[in-house]
Amino acid sequence: MARNLLCDICAKLIEFILNIITSNQFLEKHRTSNKAFTRNRLLPFTTLIYFLINLNKGSVQDELDHFFKAVNRSDVAERVVTNSAYTKARKKLKYQAFIDLNSQACRFFYDNFESDKWKGFDLIAVDGSTGRVPNEYDVSEHFGRMKPNKGEAVPIARISQMFDVLNGITLDAIISPKEIGERELLSQHFVNLMPDDLVLLDRGYPAFWVFKLISSMGSNFCARVSYKSWDITKKFHNSGKKEKIVELKAPYQSIKKCKEIGIDFNPMKLRLVRVELDTGDAEVLITSLTDQEKFPHDIFGELYHFRWPVEEDYKVMKSRIEVENWSGQTVHSVYQDFHAKVFAKNLTTMIAYPTEKEIQREYCERELAYQLNKTQALSKMKDVICLLFIRPTEVVKGLITKLHEIFIKTVEPIRPGRKYPRTQKVQRKGFYPCYKPIR
Repeated sequence: MARNLLCDICAKLIEFILNIITSNQFLEKHRTSNKAFTRNRLLPFTTLIYFLINLNKGSVQDELDHFFKAVNRSDVAERVVTNSAYTKARKKLKYQAFIDLNSQACRFFYDNFESDKWKGFDLIAVDGSTGRVPNEYDVSEHFGRMKPNKGEAVPIARISQMFDVLNGITLDAIISPKEIGERELLSQHFVNLMPDDLVLLDRGYPAFWVFKLISSMGSNFCARVSYKSWDITKKFHNSGKKEKIVELKAPYQSIKKCKEIGIDFNPMKLRLVRVELDTGDAEVLITSLTDQEKFPHDIFGELYHFRWPVEEDYKVMKSRIEVENWSGQTVHSVYQDFHAKVFAKNLTTMIAYPTEKEIQREYCERELAYQLNKTQALSKMKDVICLLFIRPTEVVKGLITKLHEIFIKTVEPIRPGRKYPRTQKVQRKGFYPCYKPIR
């Protein structure tokens, strides 16, 4: 009964997204001109969207052939649409369509699923990375280049995401020119902040204006800070105290930034917390959670550790769904591919979400706890994700049921306390359009 109910909720999610995609309002909003998608083509507006979210990695023509094989229930791959026809069609579709779909899917998720929380808070981590983009003149001019220690400069984009670490959902994702700093992208994410959010930040983000901006949204934060950053943190670190309530004043640069974004720069009452590490060192956290009875000192080590899934999600993005494996050589195709894959990754997480608690129940008697193998979940969604929007409702429910059954069987143990030293790795090679893998 519980499984059927959860399956129905997932089916309603698909129906909710389908109604958005097929609406005239969505078409008008996300086509590049009034003439786009008006003629009866083999790759209309909705089909193009379904293809782009199909977690494609191979050559465009190969992916197109297999896509229509799945859609048309063929035994052999079909040549229905050519690569050149796809290239023309995608120019007519704004990449913002996938940002919109992701935002709507997240809204449905929090309204209809019982999301995990920490002491009533949604734990939100923001973290940045970089990604290789096609080595084309227009692309490198837009995103910029980075000179590695060896070899020629390579085109690089800056990536940032606002991530729900307890539920594995990317609430907002940005790909931008690398010259835009991580803190600037952070402020762009905060349009999506809610009062029940608790933001976890790594030590590259702390600044008075960042803390003030989070507080102005009614949210809270916990950030790691280098004890050498400010005199107030240096004195606290050297004091050996476990925690201290302090008044943080705005330096000149933060005053300037606060005026720029329209928030006050009055001093903030914050809390410094020392967390002892296994190495014998100590890290300093700064937080807006100043109630020492409600939030005792000994919870903060675990709280900050909750940030780690956002780091792991970049592994999923780069190595599992191959977000840097672009299907086009233009700036527009980079934005389109990036946001389409973020949406597909999120949709997979949402469809798989109900199985997490069932996995915990089914494997509860084992020595270790178990969790869904997300790599396998993404793999199993390939060529099925598009069918969820094309097949009739009853068929969709059957597809979701079968996905849930295989997700529950596709698990991995959670091994607490596993740590590996960070080593300087050789830079990974990029993806080359002329050497696309067999799918």
